[in-house]
Amino acid sequence: MESSAEEFMREAIALARANIESGGRPFGAVLVRDGRVIARAVNQVNQTQDPTAHAELLAIRDASQSLGSARLSGCVIYASGHPCPMCLAAMHLCGIQSAWFAYSNEEGEAFGLSTASIYAQMARGPQAQSVALRPLRPADEHGLYDAWKRHQE
Repeated sequence: MESSAEEFMREAIALARANIESGGRPFGAVLVRDGRVIARAVNQVNQTQDPTAHAELLAIRDASQSLGSARLSGCVIYASGHPCPMCLAAMHLCGIQSAWFAYSNEEGEAFGLSTASIYAQMARGPQAQSVALRPLRPADEHGLYDAWKRHQE
């Protein structure tokens, strides 16, 4: 890891520390492309009561808006803590190149900051997870994806 990468990580940790002081959770993220910071964010769950307001997701949203694209190919995220499965899935969906974290799930466990149990759930098949996931399509429903394809053409 080059020195600029360590500087980006130090910034993510500094954001997390400042977030603690303002009543937030200890998570910050810096999203970088070609050595330039595109977005910075902190976890806003406590402040907004939005369980999806994680630092990585907010940085992805900000970067996508700034770049005018849902694809973030070539971008790297530096996160103060181990990204949760939701954030990691978002990184996959938008094409993040790589992600670095400073504090592991194991280190966060004693503080209630680990998402290891969610990773364990996600490793199970969809029907074996604690959240019931079942198909249900009304009998007269059809063609939703065909309508989308026609609209794209």
